[in-house]
Amino acid sequence: MTIDAPARAGEFILSEANGARSRENITLAAGSGQLAPGTVLGALAADGKHTPLNPSATDGSESAAAILYDHADATAADVMAAAIVRDAEVKADLLIWPDGITDAQKATAIAQLQALGVIVR
Repeated sequence: MTIDAPARAGEFILSEANGARSRENITLAAGSGQLAPGTVLGALAADGKHTPLNPSATDGSESAAAILYDHADATAADVMAAAIVRDAEVKADLLIWPDGITDAQKATAIAQLQALGVIVR
C-alpha cells in the first residue's frame, strides 16, 4: 500500500546556515495560489513580492529568487511566508518547478539559485 503524504515544511533542505540565516520572511503575491514547500519562486520587479517561478515572464518572476519553506495559500490575498534565500543545500528531486519548464530553463534557474548560495544537489 502506498500512502501519499503532503510535503513537510523544509523537507527539501539538506543543510542550511545556523539560526535563521538561510531564511527570510517574504510576501507571496495574491493570485499565486496554494503552494507547497519546495516551490521555486521568483520576485516581481514592481513590488518585490514573490510568486511561483515563470521562465516565460518579463516581470521579474522569470528569475529564481527563493524556495518556499512551508505550505502557503496566496490564492485570494498576499500572505507572509518563510523562504530559503541564501546559504543552503536543497534536494533537487523535492523542488517544485512550473509545469512545462524546459531543461534549459531549469538549468538557468538552478544557476540563479546557486548565485544566491542555494545549491541544488
